[in-house]
Amino acid sequence: MSPLLLRSASGEGEVLAVTQEKAGWQTISLRLLRLPRGRRHVISAPGEELALVLLGGRARINAAGQTWPEVGARANVFAGMPHALYLPVNAGPVEIEALTGGCEVALCGARAERPFPPRLILPAEVEVEIRGGENATRQINHILKPDFPADRILAVEVYTPSGNWSSYPPHKHDVHAPPGEVDLDEIYFYKISRPEGYAIQRVYTKDGRRDETITVRDNEVILIPDGYHPVVAAHGYDCYYLNVLAGSARSMAASDDPDYAWVRSAWRTRDRRLPLVH
Repeated sequence: MSPLLLRSASGEGEVLAVTQEKAGWQTISLRLLRLPRGRRHVISAPGEELALVLLGGRARINAAGQTWPEVGARANVFAGMPHALYLPVNAGPVEIEALTGGCEVALCGARAERPFPPRLILPAEVEVEIRGGENATRQINHILKPDFPADRILAVEVYTPSGNWSSYPPHKHDVHAPPGEVDLDEIYFYKISRPEGYAIQRVYTKDGRRDETITVRDNEVILIPDGYHPVVAAHGYDCYYLNVLAGSARSMAASDDPDYAWVRSAWRTRDRRLPLVH
C-alpha cells in the first residue's frame, strides 16, 4: 500500500488520526470521529488551531469557554452544505456530544501561534464555486478561505460528479514562490456516494522522484506533501473530498503542470449536474 494512503477504522469513536508525526510534516492533521447518539468525546490538540467540519448529523460542542448547543444539519456530505466551527490555537479540551445517530465530525488541525476568535460557520456563509469545464467540472465549498480570520489553516470541500476529473489540470503547491505558488501540505479525505465506489488519484513530480497512482475509497485519506495530484471519480460514483491545507503562506496559490495547462482554453461548457449539493 502506498505510504500516502491512510485508512480509517470501522466502528465508533476516533476512527482516524492523521497526526503531524504520522504524516511526516509539521503543518496539518486530521481526526475523524464517528459517534452514536448521546456519546461524548473529548479531544485536545495543543499547538493547533482547529476547524470542526460536521460531515453528518448534529452535535453539541464545548470549547474555548463557550458552548454551541447544536451544530450540523445534513445527514451526510451528499445531502447538503456544511456547518463548521473554527477554534483558535490552545483553545483547550474540545468536548463533542452527538445529538443524533451517525454523527461524523472531521477535526482539521494546523500548527499555529496567533489566536483568533472562535467562529461558527453556517451553510449560508459557505461560498460555492463551480470550477473547471466539460468533464473536469467540480463544485468547491469554501469553508476556511485565505481571508478567513485564522492563523494558518485552510479548508474546502470538493464534489466531483461521476466520471469527472478534479484537481485538474494537475497542479502543485510545493514551492514558496508567491504570488504564483506557495508551499502547502495537503490532506484529501474521501467520501464516495456508494460504499463499493472509488476514485483514482495520481501524485507525481516532473523529475520522476514521486510517481504514484492510487485507488482511494470511502473514508480514506491521501497525503500530498509535494507534486501534482489530479483526481478522477469512477463512472457511476460521485466523489467528495475534504481538503485541509497549511504551509508557508495563507494562500491557495498553485501552479499547473505546463504539459496540461492548455486544456483550460479548450473548455466550452460546464457539467450541468453541478452543483451536486445546495
